[in-house]
Amino acid sequence: MWGHWVYVAALRLEDGSLLIVATNRQPQRAIADYGKRWSIETLFGCLKSRGFCLESTHLSEPERLSRMIALLTIGLCWAFRTGEWLAVQKPIVIKKHGRKARSIFRFGFDFLRRTLLNLEERQTELLQALQFLSCT
Repeated sequence: MWGHWVYVAALRLEDGSLLIVATNRQPQRAIADYGKRWSIETLFGCLKSRGFCLESTHLSEPERLSRMIALLTIGLCWAFRTGEWLAVQKPIVIKKHGRKARSIFRFGFDFLRRTLLNLEERQTELLQALQFLSCT
């Protein structure tokens, strides 16, 4: 395209749909690279607009930002593990288009937020959720 090589790679997904990736790099790695990129995009979405609102902290000093990201990473893992547990208790609704109404992360995040904002009424839920922070 306009004097540059463009490669196309495709993969049939479990639901039967086709994932098509265009790249100017190694086509053999295009699908794997796209998967990694999508995972990173999902992570940043959870840390930013779809969860913890990292950008609203306005942190710019590297050491403080590093500590904040470490703390948010623990929170993200906690929310995800809590969401997995909740999804076993009550599966997430599947919408007409075939995707979940909300992500596992969001399911756990919303539960933790409700619990932490209403500690007097939700002590039992807090104790259950705290178990996911333990390695034992």
